[in-house]
Amino acid sequence: MTSAVVVGSGPNGLAAALTLAAEGIEVTVLEASDRLGGGARSSELTLPGLIHDECAAAHPLAIDNPFSRRFDLAGHGLTWRWPLVQYAHPLDGGAGAAAWRSVDETAAGLGRRDGRRWHSLFGALSDRFDDLAEDFWRPLLHLPRHAIKLARFGTYAGMPVALVARRFTTPDARALFAGVAAHAFRPFGSPMSAAIGVTLGTAAHRYGWPVAEGGSAAIIAAMISLLEEHGAHFETGVRVTSLDELGTPDIVMLDVAPAAAARIAGDRMPGPVARALTRYRHGPGVFKVDFAIQDGVPWQHEASRHAGTVHVGGAYGEIAASERLTCMGQMPENPFVLVCQQYLADPTRSNGDVHPLYAYAHVPAGYPGDATAQIINQIERFAPGFRDRILASHPRSVSAIQEHNANYVGGDVVTGSNDMRQLVFRPRAALDPYTTGIEGVYLCSAATPPGAGAHGMCGYNAASSALRRIGQRADASIPPADHRATVGGT
Repeated sequence: MTSAVVVGSGPNGLAAALTLAAEGIEVTVLEASDRLGGGARSSELTLPGLIHDECAAAHPLAIDNPFSRRFDLAGHGLTWRWPLVQYAHPLDGGAGAAAWRSVDETAAGLGRRDGRRWHSLFGALSDRFDDLAEDFWRPLLHLPRHAIKLARFGTYAGMPVALVARRFTTPDARALFAGVAAHAFRPFGSPMSAAIGVTLGTAAHRYGWPVAEGGSAAIIAAMISLLEEHGAHFETGVRVTSLDELGTPDIVMLDVAPAAAARIAGDRMPGPVARALTRYRHGPGVFKVDFAIQDGVPWQHEASRHAGTVHVGGAYGEIAASERLTCMGQMPENPFVLVCQQYLADPTRSNGDVHPLYAYAHVPAGYPGDATAQIINQIERFAPGFRDRILASHPRSVSAIQEHNANYVGGDVVTGSNDMRQLVFRPRAALDPYTTGIEGVYLCSAATPPGAGAHGMCGYNAASSALRRIGQRADASIPPADHRATVGGT
């Protein structure tokens, strides 16, 4: 019987394991931590009864892709919940903007001119997103299935954020795009820095930004349940340092950072591959604080009170300046802060009128300081009285984030710099970037295409590559899912 060992139990490691196990392969999953789940774990970090996501929070790309169509996670307990507003961006004095599932509704809130331009950018892309996704779920070096549609997407994705933002004239519209574009952790003037913002903005209108009921750990629980049905085995507290420790499985899946894969492989990895993986670049880090909040956040901007994700950083110019400093290795006085209010869509995470709040600031890679006060100050700026509602907090420094998950090198929670080269060739320039130059050994972490997110596609693609090489093939011909939303926890 064909056997496989998966090193790492994050969403991509488990997706690889499930893809292999479904084809009759005997799978063992090894996890260094005492808990499975990697970046999709959830815990009571502050007060009893409050469920906090430890890393992955909203999941705009997880509900309809080849992996999610292939496996019935809903049948194993996973339920998606949508907020009323997908993401919002407050500005000083109670102003701001919001992105709704509807492109029309979003555009209507941006004024006639900028609304028309927002619709021009995102309307056509969201209508075609299912076809576009068939291409960008795969490594960039492939023959496109929808070349014309992909070209339109590439026109915007290939631009710097600064150039796309010039389409808009009002502070509200420019800030709304700046907030979603900042997910790339890149200077706004750099080539292809708009790619992540265009993708996530389009996904918000096509799929929304849902959360998993009960916490992101529910995604992991559903995957584990399916794996157990297929007879997979799990071992926690096992830190793998060498391929020699794994015996002689037919397939090895490494859900680890590229440099870690090179260290584990040692002399068995060809020199050019090892050098490429060792030179893989990581981006800025995050400093995270989870709060227990009485009665929620008192945002002055009304739509932010209903948003699953709130981008906190002020006007476009402020965010551009803080992101540039962060990428240069300097800590800005007023960093960009991402706030998630998952409880608005999923009330099961709260305890009465006390709610869990998720927040992290963009900080330089390896930042040794404490950004708790800066995060609180940034939120307080747009939600006066926020500080008085904090009942408890749980900070997690950059070093603690890396210790908690070794894939987050220097606090880099997106597992790699989104610079132009790595957006095109990650983790290295190869027709099959999941291979390692060692027969039967594959890299399946978020450092591989299509990149970060608890969508499982990196693991699914890597496992599919392994199956092709042994003469089996995962079934990717699954029709698109129904995107009807459950809004506001109802």
